[in-house]
Amino acid sequence: MPIRFKILGSSSAGNCALLQTENSRVLVDAGFSARRICEMLEACGESIDGIDAVFITHEHGDHVAGLRGLSRHPHLKVFANAFTAEAVQTRLKTRLDWRIFQTGQRFTFRDLEIDPFALPHDAHDPVGFVFTTGGGDLFQPRSAVGWVLDLGYIPEMVRERIRGVDVLVMEANHDSDLLKNHVKRPWSLKQRISGRHGHLSNESARELIEGTPDAGWKQVYLAHLSGDCNTVDHVKRSFARSLNNGLSHTLSIVAPGDGTPFFELPQPASPAPPSPQESSVITTLKNRRSSADPGSSI
Repeated sequence: MPIRFKILGSSSAGNCALLQTENSRVLVDAGFSARRICEMLEACGESIDGIDAVFITHEHGDHVAGLRGLSRHPHLKVFANAFTAEAVQTRLKTRLDWRIFQTGQRFTFRDLEIDPFALPHDAHDPVGFVFTTGGGDLFQPRSAVGWVLDLGYIPEMVRERIRGVDVLVMEANHDSDLLKNHVKRPWSLKQRISGRHGHLSNESARELIEGTPDAGWKQVYLAHLSGDCNTVDHVKRSFARSLNNGLSHTLSIVAPGDGTPFFELPQPASPAPPSPQESSVITTLKNRRSSADPGSSI
């Protein structure tokens, strides 16, 4: 079991994922209350007591809201760079078990290799992650997951970092027209969101997917959708051309607040390779509480 990966929930209001390997159980971001995170873990047969560490991308609330409550679980190691750790710790009464990494420098935790790389976003030192495990041979094939949320544009360095991952979680935060016409959002906020240190639009996410034809992705999740300025249907329309042209991977939309079923790597060999039309499947994934119906496809 090199990797099992599940988005517990994702939207502008909260983001958190579970990554399992042979020797590790970790959370990626903790953007829901600790109680909610524990509930989501229990719903998929896990427990906070079995989690080894939490990896934090940056200090905004939709990525760290749960750390206050999770501080009651002293066994948890919390990985962040120095600027993010300082920004978070000033809000907390209890000292977390911080493990500080340097942005841009790979490091290891148990059987995971972690590559934290800088993202253009309006936080102290925001990062994306690539998590890799496996020895790269027949018995332990290498598998990798990329987590890239909260960025205003896509630098070439980011494209290169995520080109070789098997599973990619990529932001598709807003529809440009919905954001522009939203009557309750002031102009300054609209400028921040759409700026080069804000959030990716559906169109920008599509340009990344279309502009990286040699990527090794097997599964791409479009996540961090705004509940006010985006919808699943708007994302589908933005990606219609990509789907019509055929993709070599599965493309899935995570509706605001929802999560995904587990995705496992390596996947079992199929009897025959799918056609481009069969590969270009777009799904909307919902994290239902019923274990009998973990998700839905359309």
